[in-house]
Formats: sequence, C-alpha cells, structure tokens
Amino acid sequence: MLCERCANEIKTIRCKACDSEILPLGDYCYLCGAALYKKAEDEEEPLDLSNRILCSDGTCIGVVENGVCKLCGKPYVPEE
Repeated sequence: MLCERCANEIKTIRCKACDSEILPLGDYCYLCGAALYKKAEDEEEPLDLSNRILCSDGTCIGVVENGVCKLCGKPYVPEE
C-alpha cells in the first residue's frame, strides 16, 4: 500500500477473519474487530488458584506471598 502523501510503501497485514488488507494499528482489526495476533497467554496452562492464600484483613482483596499481602503489605495472620 502506498502513502497518499509521500508515496512511500506502508507496511500492511491481512486480517485472517475478514481477509482485508489493513494497517497494523493495534491488536485487533479495525474493520471487523477480530484479534490479529495470537497471544502467548492463550497457549499457557491455566492459572491454578486453588493454593492461593487470601489476605487476612477482612477488607483487603490481596493475595499473600512470602508472608505478606501483595496489595496492602500487611503480614499474614492465620485464622484461629
């Protein structure tokens, strides 16, 4: 594709969903909305949340790692 102003070649890609030649302006096709690139996180194993420890502060939504909450920084106090 040629630039209308300078007549230089512009890099384009072809959308696999709608088969249109488009400019690579983002992660999605601006004509049909389909994802242009397969994300690496789609290929990874699902995240195992069964072993996580939630913050012992009743108002915090953080997760405990290395004995302290990653969100609020409070030390973990196990329930008795």
